Amino acid sequence: MIKVGIIGCGVMGSMHAACYQALGIQVTAVADPRAEYAERIAGKFGARIFETGMALIEQADVSAVDICLPTDLHVCHAVAAMRNGLDVFVEKPVCIREDEMEEILKVKNETGRQVQVGQVVRFFPKYVWLKEAADSGRFGRVLCGSFRRLSPLPTWSSEGWLHKPERSGGAAIDLHVHDVDFVRYLMGEPDTVRAQAYRDESGLIQQIYVLYGYGRDVAISIVGGWNYPQSFPFTADFSVKFEKATVVLNGDALTVYPDGGEAYRPELRVDTAENNDVGGNISSLGGYYSELKYFTEGLRGEHALEIATVEEAVRSVRLVKKGVESAGGLVNK
Repeated sequence: MIKVGIIGCGVMGSMHAACYQALGIQVTAVADPRAEYAERIAGKFGARIFETGMALIEQADVSAVDICLPTDLHVCHAVAAMRNGLDVFVEKPVCIREDEMEEILKVKNETGRQVQVGQVVRFFPKYVWLKEAADSGRFGRVLCGSFRRLSPLPTWSSEGWLHKPERSGGAAIDLHVHDVDFVRYLMGEPDTVRAQAYRDESGLIQQIYVLYGYGRDVAISIVGGWNYPQSFPFTADFSVKFEKATVVLNGDALTVYPDGGEAYRPELRVDTAENNDVGGNISSLGGYYSELKYFTEGLRGEHALEIATVEEAVRSVRLVKKGVESAGGLVNK
């Protein structure tokens, strides 16, 4: 029986709790120094409450932990969990520093524990469809594409940790990693990386514009930023031109424009479309449900955990950082 401990009970921890509840997975422990947050999730499951994640790892009756903490706390908790014989789901980005990347990879290999990273875009139905279309070759090869992810300034993080570059990497890492990871998943490692950035008065990147080159004639652009007004709608879209069709995600509509024939909207596989009220810029359980379904099925041995591995997550952060370096560094006054 899978018994999960959730470490961090804010927006993402609440989202994951809702997914586990929908999946019928027992959450037996939660950890958060903010009692009201911990109690909100624990009450749904009758879970034991711990003040710290390390106490949960050492004392709780769990077989896996789900780490929804600020990014700078991911690796120390993941490493402690693996060394304590627990499997791990850890939110994205897996970490920022190179020494932490090396450590989590080393301990994962030493312990043999299963680790999945919350690169959730790989599980959203429209992106799943795009990946399958590219892999199948039914439209020919990808010629070019563009991806955007734009958000109002995030105001929900505890003690404003998202806006502390040493903790989160800011928009250039925390937000941008979603599309960088998916483009890597779709296209592989680029041959060239070029980037420009818009910065705030402190010199911190608030918007990043990256261009990846693949061979002589294929280019993919990615734009990410979160310094928009609160009235601005969260936006995640893409346009990908294949040899025989163009595929566009605009708002909630995925449309295929064949080179010959009428445009159409493809049928998508959707695990769930339940709404939630946990806040943030999340509107449905969709991809979050699917990634945790995949994770828990993997823990049961129903399949290998191959889609969002820690190895893949580390490669994606390294690629994000190449773009940041091309743009002049994360903070550049």
